Formats: sequence, structure tokens, C-alpha cells
Amino acid sequence: MEMIKIQLPEGTKTVAKGQTIQEVLGAWPGQNHPPVVAAKVDNELRELSYRLERDAVLTPVDLSSKDGIRIYSRSLKMVMIRAAKEVFPNCWVKIMYSLSKGLYGEMDIGRHLTEKDLRRVEKRMREIIDADEKIEKHKMSIDEAVRYFEEEGLDDKVQLMAYKKNPKISVYRCGWYHDYYFGYMLPSTGFLSQFELRFYLPGFILRYPSKYSPEKVPPFVEQRKLARIFYEYEKWGQVLEVCDVASLNKLIEAGKGGELIRLAEALQEKKIAQIADQITEDQERIRIILIAGPSSSGKTTFTQRLAIQLRVNGVKPVSISLDDYFVSREFTPLNEKGEPDFEALEAIDLELFNEQLADLIMGEEIKIPRFNFMTGNREYRGEVLRISPDQPILIEGIHGLNERLTQSVPKDRKFKVYISALTQLNLDSHNRIPTTDNRIIRRIVRDNQFRSHNAETTLRLWPSVRKGEEKNIFPFQEEADVMFNSALTYELAVLKRYIEPLLSAITPDSPVYSEAKRLLKFTSYFLPLADYEVPANSILKEFIGGSCFPC
Repeated sequence: MEMIKIQLPEGTKTVAKGQTIQEVLGAWPGQNHPPVVAAKVDNELRELSYRLERDAVLTPVDLSSKDGIRIYSRSLKMVMIRAAKEVFPNCWVKIMYSLSKGLYGEMDIGRHLTEKDLRRVEKRMREIIDADEKIEKHKMSIDEAVRYFEEEGLDDKVQLMAYKKNPKISVYRCGWYHDYYFGYMLPSTGFLSQFELRFYLPGFILRYPSKYSPEKVPPFVEQRKLARIFYEYEKWGQVLEVCDVASLNKLIEAGKGGELIRLAEALQEKKIAQIADQITEDQERIRIILIAGPSSSGKTTFTQRLAIQLRVNGVKPVSISLDDYFVSREFTPLNEKGEPDFEALEAIDLELFNEQLADLIMGEEIKIPRFNFMTGNREYRGEVLRISPDQPILIEGIHGLNERLTQSVPKDRKFKVYISALTQLNLDSHNRIPTTDNRIIRRIVRDNQFRSHNAETTLRLWPSVRKGEEKNIFPFQEEADVMFNSALTYELAVLKRYIEPLLSAITPDSPVYSEAKRLLKFTSYFLPLADYEVPANSILKEFIGGSCFPC
């Protein structure tokens, strides 16, 4: 028997060639806490069923990682859809978007879904999971897959296959049920014991452990405002006649890309104008407009477009930069690694900031501070500011929704806007596009265009960016008075030609290679769309260049 050497985090292990990762790691249902659901083999993500044929470095992937959560949730979706079809033959299930630490979806069973219906589906799911049934991968030709999906009435998958470049496709089987899923799966259902299937009119939320709660489903927190903005964007998709990647590609093939760009941009401009109208109608009360959102949401462009719409309404906002209120660098708080944490709320001189806000609102003149990033200290350069009672103050920054930032101003005098790129565009009814994928692609392109960073650098930094968002932004998003979705239905088709060369440059020895490979596979489904018809005031221009606004 030929033996190979596997380097594990705890040391080297000699195993028989051809053993699976699952056998080498002893990764069985209920054996690991948090559960090991995959592994990286020399930086490349592999399923537990993958057979090791050579010496390699093996790094377990569990539910404390984003890769692990993707695999877990994807496998859980398959079990849920199979269970639904067994309880309600010929039913139709659509997974739509992330909500409340889970996935919101809808189920067509020929009538309105009820709580009792969902409990029957959940009962069947637990039976499948308790039986620890196999989830097996089968390679088949695109033609074979298309025939199967046609027989099952899965037209969206049939249309998606037309844009898959590889002549083969991986189809997964659990019991009698076959389906295509974008990404890897678990080897059996027994791993999936932790989940919650919650009724959420008119559909459901399928909830599971998270990176920050890897051993159990986190407590449910309703996100009413976020759900509303997803619903609005879904309606926009119907207006644009784009509900998934295949329908987007069809419009591009038909030469209607320019028309789609104009319609999508017009919808966004109308929404910004509506927000401006809402502020204008209550301008005697509103003295501060706060704009916050995660990285690569397009906050800078949105803020400037909102200011224009306010001026159209006769309102003349004044902008204040939070960056100028940083504490001196030696007083910057440190993170758990002992490094300066510039994203911490305490990195801002809250006392001075609130004092000056109150003075401005009361009609006093203030001396404007400017932060010198070279010296790490605040300076005063003789600039002063006084505003009139009809001039609101525009403040953009990650802490905008946190009441502590502007604690000197009564809540009733503030108007808060949450902005994020919340894409509703999915690959098909069972394979959604995470909103974080939209944002990381934007950020990679922007960092390369304007910050001289390659894709590898941006991907390496992304986990710390996401950690900061989880701490400083997402807990406060429901505090917003209004939410704005900055995602553009057409944008991933435009970003395709920018992102693919950058991701392709990442080599297999990089620790972010598997993530680059995943994103490349994802963008391969999109047909490219030229950017010459993207208007100069578009949020997308903040990332690809050519914006008419200073960024």
C-alpha cells in the first residue's frame, strides 16, 4: 500500500494514498466542535469526500469560517428543498436573499403557505438528517443536465447551463433528489442537525449557525427594514425584466444592455430624489443627515447625489468629514492584536465632535479642525463655519447609525440613511449571489484602480473589514430612517472585464487562492457588458473610475 505524508496543524501524519479528507481528519457527524465540513489542500478548498493522492498540507475548515458556513447552508438548502418536494409533490421553492442570519425563501404549494405546512417540512428534514443520508456528487455533461432539469421543470437552471463554459457539470444527489449547487457540499446529511425553519409571511427563513455562533443557531433578530428594501429591489427586477443571471445575459445578447443601464440608473436616481423629498418635507425638524453602510456600498457617491437632490429642493446641506475628528494617533484605541483600531468609535474625538455639532445647530461659529494624516495630529488652519437654520449637516461614516456618535443631538433631529449593495440577482432559484460577493468585487476593482492594491492584498484584508462591519455597522442598521440599495442590476456584467484579470493573477500558493477561484467561477456565468454607457454620476463609477464626483 502506497503511503503519503499529510501536514496537519498538529503535525505530520502518514496515511494510505487514496484516503478521503474525511477519513484522515476523522470528520464525522457529531465528532468535531465546531463541525469540520471541508479542508484546504495546499490552499485549495476541497470537500470531505476528496481523495488525497499525494503529499499535501491539509487545513481543516469548520463553521468558524465563511467557507464552512457556505458549505453548511448550501447542503441544508438541498435537504430542505428535497423535504418540501416530498411533503408537497411538484412544489416550487425559491431561495431569495439573506435575512436575520439565514436565507429568506418562498414556497409555492398551490396555495398560501402556513405555519403547519412548514412544520411538516421541518419534520421531514429532521428525519433525513437523523438518517445521515449520503450527499453524492456526480459529473455529467451539460446536455445530460439540461435534459434532467427540463424534465423537472427547472427552466431557470436550463437557461443558466447555456452560459456554462465547462462541458461537464457537478450535480449532487441526496436520495432520489438531484440538483445543481454552486459550490461544495457535505458528504452526508448527519452534519446538519443545527438549523431552524421559521415561518415568515409569505415565505420562510432557513436559519443555521454563523461564523460567530458556529455550534448553534444564533438568536433570531427581525430585520423589518432590510426585508422591505429587498422586497423593493425584487420589484425593480420585475420592472427591468431581470430576475437572474440568465435573464440578464439574454438582454445583453439582444443588444439591450444600454437600455438596462439607463433604466437601472433612473430607478436609483428616483429613489435618491424620494429620500431628498422626505428630508425636505421635514426640514424644520431635521438638522443632521447621517449616512452609513459597509465597505464598497457607494456611500461617497450617494452622499453627493443626495446633496444635489436636496439643492434641487432648495435645501443647501453642509458636509462635515468625520476623518477630521480623529484623536491624535497616540490616543487611538488598540484592537485585540495590539494594533491601532482606526474603525473604533473611540478613534473619534466624540467630545469635540458633539460640542461643535451643538454649536452649529445653535447658530454658533466653529473653528473647523483638519486631521493631518502625515503627522497623526489635528490642526486648525483658520477655517470657520456657521450655518443657517435651514441648512442640514451631512455626515458620512461607518458609525452614522450609532447614537453614541451624535449623542448631543436629540434623536428626533436626525435622519439616518443605511446604504449597502443588496443584490437581488441570483444564479437561479436555488443558488443566490451573496451581497458580500458584490461588495468584494467592487472593492477589488476600486483598490486596484485607485490604491495600487492587487486582488490578493484586498482579499487578505477583507476578513478584518468584515469583522469591523459586524461590530460597528450591522448591529445598528435597523436604526435607519430609510435604507438605500446601491446595487445595480447590470453591474456585475460591467465589472466582469475588470475583475477577472485581477483574480486570475492570484497563484495557487496564495492563502486566498481558493476564494479567488470561487469568485472567478461565479463571474464566468456573466456575459460582459461595455461600460461606455454608464453615466458619470453612477455609483459604479466610484469603483471603475470616471466619476464626475471627487472620491
